[in-house]
Amino acid sequence: MTVTALLLQQEALPSTSVLDLLTRSTPLTWIVLTLLFFFSLYSWWIIFWKTRVFREVRRQGDRFLEQIEKAQRLEDAYKTILALPESPYSRVFKQGVNFFSELRPGSLRQGAPVSEGLSPTQLEALRMVLEKGEAEERDDLASGITWLAVIGSVAPLLGLLGTVIGVMTTFLGIAASGSSSLSAVAPGVGEALIATVAGLFVAIPAVLFYNHFVGRLNLVTSELEGFSAEFIGTLAREGRV
Repeated sequence: MTVTALLLQQEALPSTSVLDLLTRSTPLTWIVLTLLFFFSLYSWWIIFWKTRVFREVRRQGDRFLEQIEKAQRLEDAYKTILALPESPYSRVFKQGVNFFSELRPGSLRQGAPVSEGLSPTQLEALRMVLEKGEAEERDDLASGITWLAVIGSVAPLLGLLGTVIGVMTTFLGIAASGSSSLSAVAPGVGEALIATVAGLFVAIPAVLFYNHFVGRLNLVTSELEGFSAEFIGTLAREGRV
């Protein structure tokens, strides 16, 4: 269908609803809307996925910190954490304890004598192991979140592209038919604005939840960093550093 024929059809059958505008949209506009639809589905899948993940991590973190506060010594904490399910907190803790055990074999056994403290070089190596564990957990929790930022940035631009296509189609039809009445212009402009609305509809929740998840991620990261500092402080308090 040519641009002129499409414009004449729009003028003969005035649009009365959004559905009418959609059914008369050009193929290019439909391509833009289809892309936005798939972006919306993918962003909401990420939103539900990460919401469940961060809720579980929060529950695991509360339980982990509760058990850590009850432990009197590093050995007690290690035995308690082994019984807990896997979590970012327990994995960082185990990496630190395992590395310490490699440096001081047998020092965590019940009744083992207090061995010589770690040297500055060994302490720095332990800190690097803890930081590596923190980075791995942070990267794992951050997976998928970047796509929300990408969708939040690209969706409005796709909507703008659809708007520009609709406006161009409208003015080309006006130039071809010589008709500039409101009934001829309004359907094309309305079709163009639908793409903009769709782009914003996809982008707004993606940006909102991206910022929400980044805040949650920063909170977990801060807790892991604080725990690592507390872990080294416990070694110092027990004379192991």
